[in-house]
Amino acid sequence: MIYIIVAILMFGVIIALHELGHFATAKLFGVRVNEFSIGMGPALLKRQKGETLYSVRALPVGGYCAMEGEDEESSDPRAFGNTAWWKKIIILSAGSAMNLLTGFVLVLILFSRNNVFLRPAIQEMNPGFGLENCGLQAGDVVHSVDGHRVYFYGNLGMLLGRAGEDVDWVVERNGELVELNDVHMPLQEVKLEDGRTVYQRGLLLNAVEVPATVPNILKYSWYGTIDFIRMVWMSLGDLLSGAAGLHDVAGPVGIVNLISEVGSESPTTSAAAYNITYFAALIAVNLAVMNMLPLPALDGGRIFFLLINGILYGLFRKKIDPKYEAYVHMAGLVLLLGLMLLVTFGDVRRLLGR
Repeated sequence: MIYIIVAILMFGVIIALHELGHFATAKLFGVRVNEFSIGMGPALLKRQKGETLYSVRALPVGGYCAMEGEDEESSDPRAFGNTAWWKKIIILSAGSAMNLLTGFVLVLILFSRNNVFLRPAIQEMNPGFGLENCGLQAGDVVHSVDGHRVYFYGNLGMLLGRAGEDVDWVVERNGELVELNDVHMPLQEVKLEDGRTVYQRGLLLNAVEVPATVPNILKYSWYGTIDFIRMVWMSLGDLLSGAAGLHDVAGPVGIVNLISEVGSESPTTSAAAYNITYFAALIAVNLAVMNMLPLPALDGGRIFFLLINGILYGLFRKKIDPKYEAYVHMAGLVLLLGLMLLVTFGDVRRLLGR
């Protein structure tokens, strides 16, 4: 039960930090903020300070930053709608930027415990796989595969799992980057001594240790954040291509349950804290990426309309009627809520079907 509460609070903090990004930049640019709330639902505490009402609400599932003229016409010169377009873009982007910063800080906390970071290197080529003259050499440190950077040892298996039969490599050899394109290394069936059948490409790897100095901790924490962004993009690509379906998507209920299971099954409290922090970092980065997609009702969708209006005004001195934009965002919100209900229904069904 304790881990369920922790997961819910974690969601609330991540979303509240998102709204804090909007709030801080709105204040910075002089936009009138009517209310900044931590939490949703009935107000537990309220305090008016200047023009802004600050509130703490009963449900710890997020928060909001209510700016004047954000969703309606306003004659106030300090309303969001009357602000310069570039300031609007910064304010709208600040929520995702705050989530990205949150993810980076959480990864930094996790990696500060490391003594080393591990990178994959080629140990040798297995005989019988036809890789003797492929161009790869023992001692090559893998830099990228099919154009994707290999930041950590675990990246290589994931990227090779998604690769085709011909793989483009970039390796570090004697201090230089060497490109090896279209290396033919299809998955081949291998029978293990215990009778199991596995599929391998014929590479034996070892790990190169990178010392966890302060500069390297900062660098690899940034790499870890970028790696999370890449995971989100690849997951979106799998959904669009049909490689994954809605049954593979978890909503808030599924994620809370997963975090609860991870916490409960961790051997120690310290391990549970580490694993939950890892999930928090991934969720923060996920929210940052998803919210910037150019879809109606999301911040990315609002930025998209700002850019379209800028182009239209530059070409024809006309803009999209705000009421029509509002209709599009409302329709997008209804669709997103419907998708969320569908995913939540799947989460609940999986829970009940266990």
